[in-house]
Amino acid sequence: MLEDLLKKLISIDSSTKEGANEAVEYCSLWLSEQGLPVSQFENNGHKMLVCSIGSGEKTLIFNGHVDVVSGKPNQFIPEVREGRLYGRGSADMKAGVAAMMTAAAALKNHKLGLKIQLQIVSDEETGGFNCSGYLAKQGYLGDFVICAEPTQLGIALQAKGVMQTDIEISGKPAHGSRPWEGINAIEKAYEVYQHILTLPFTKERTELYDGPSVNLAKIKAGEVYNKVPDKCIIGLDIRYLPSQNKDEIIRQIQSITDGKVSVRMFSQPVKTEENDPYISLLRPIVEKYTTKEARIFGQHGSADTVFYAAFDIPAIEFGPSGADWHGDDEYVVLESVELYKNMLIDFAREFVHS
Repeated sequence: MLEDLLKKLISIDSSTKEGANEAVEYCSLWLSEQGLPVSQFENNGHKMLVCSIGSGEKTLIFNGHVDVVSGKPNQFIPEVREGRLYGRGSADMKAGVAAMMTAAAALKNHKLGLKIQLQIVSDEETGGFNCSGYLAKQGYLGDFVICAEPTQLGIALQAKGVMQTDIEISGKPAHGSRPWEGINAIEKAYEVYQHILTLPFTKERTELYDGPSVNLAKIKAGEVYNKVPDKCIIGLDIRYLPSQNKDEIIRQIQSITDGKVSVRMFSQPVKTEENDPYISLLRPIVEKYTTKEARIFGQHGSADTVFYAAFDIPAIEFGPSGADWHGDDEYVVLESVELYKNMLIDFAREFVHS
């Protein structure tokens, strides 16, 4: 049942809003056919569903997205080779979604003493604000959140914060044949970027991270060849540590430039602690099925966990094994999907004891 469901989800090209909505509709139909209650929502044209089972004071959230990045036509034809299921979205993250759906179906008649809330959304790859962000703001919250991103069955406790920042640098125009009479804004901007790489925030470390990252992502400057550019805008993608504060990072940047610093987008880091009781509950379950010590790590990127962490809810990325997501040979290891489903079931059964 699990493999067939996953193949069907992969066959839906959900790289567009319409396709992702179609995938949500299919998930809704499948869950309803299993006798599970489903509520559908739509926000700014993006569909999502919530499937709630059980009762009790505590709520465990399973969260997964069915939207994918674009792929070649053959990537939407699932193919099994040597225990791997290839296809766009197989790892990121339709395998996790399928496992969560089948886990919910398996748990529907159990008296667990808790509520399980399965959330399936359609816009994580484009930011998540219209679905998971919307659900969180509407009060669809819980005591612990698992986002089924591919983690090789490891537990991603934390995630860096994201800050996308533009810096507008001013120079002095001059004729291109006499550049010494002007101040080249491009050169000045690059010097600012180089200086940012030496600021104190870039040297900080934590147990899970070797440091933040600064990516020079965009540059806009210059009009013609024969003029010294007097304006340059550089765009930085800064991924900062859970222990850091974005306002302090901005202060440090402003201290070394007279340019205008503008934050275009940011999201908070995820700060789930290793000694969280739900992590202590999950670790031995992972170790039981993998027969090795659970890998605990921090993600460099961002996922829908951020929307729950904003409400101080412990949230993790935890999902099956695979590789090359967003690439041409994306695959998921089928055995890991089955193991993952069983881990979710065991975790749900033990949840109220934490």
